[in-house]
Amino acid sequence: MTTPFDPERRRPGLFSRIRASFLTGIVVIAPVFLTVWLIWSIIGWVDGFVLPLVPNRFNPEQYIGINLRGVGVIIFLLFTIFVGWVAKGLIGRSLIRFAEGLVERMPVVRSIYSGVKQIAETIFAQSERNFEKACLIQYPRKGIWAIGFISTDARGEVADKAETMGKLISVFVPTTPNPTSGFLLFFPEEDVVELDMTIEDAAKLVISAGLVYPNAKDPTRPAKAA
Repeated sequence: MTTPFDPERRRPGLFSRIRASFLTGIVVIAPVFLTVWLIWSIIGWVDGFVLPLVPNRFNPEQYIGINLRGVGVIIFLLFTIFVGWVAKGLIGRSLIRFAEGLVERMPVVRSIYSGVKQIAETIFAQSERNFEKACLIQYPRKGIWAIGFISTDARGEVADKAETMGKLISVFVPTTPNPTSGFLLFFPEEDVVELDMTIEDAAKLVISAGLVYPNAKDPTRPAKAA
């Protein structure tokens, strides 16, 4: 209930309204602009790396006189598909084994090649192995909870020599905001709390440092399947 003595609410001034509209516009434009800029820059970087390696007679710029952005990307994709097709064949596998045998004899190059190959296989290799579920675990100490991704049941020496009465579960605990780095930890099954949210939703939660929940309208419930 208002009285004649209550102070009248002042409407925001023109400058405040303009400032609010400007900030709203930035929120809308910035993600789109940064996405387009990033894609455009990556295409330009690939073109700049690939096109100098292409003979002039195969470069469309020699015939139309215009540097078409993205030609290098197309050539790179076609070349990569061709190399993959050859590598799957008997001759390709033999050549790869021969080349890797030569690399294994080079002390410094061997270490670099092995590391890069392992990273590439982890990121790009097609495999049916995936994280099973998202979970909550108490880490780095009791009372502090962290999101993890259940990998597999612990096997071999880890399962045999660990001092625990029950089954051990392999859990990958990612870091924020880069979930590709983290820690591989082994927890007793009873200490792992499985979550209903999907792996993708849990990853978004980690990347956003807790700002993006699977269900923005009701964070207590998992997001509905699309």
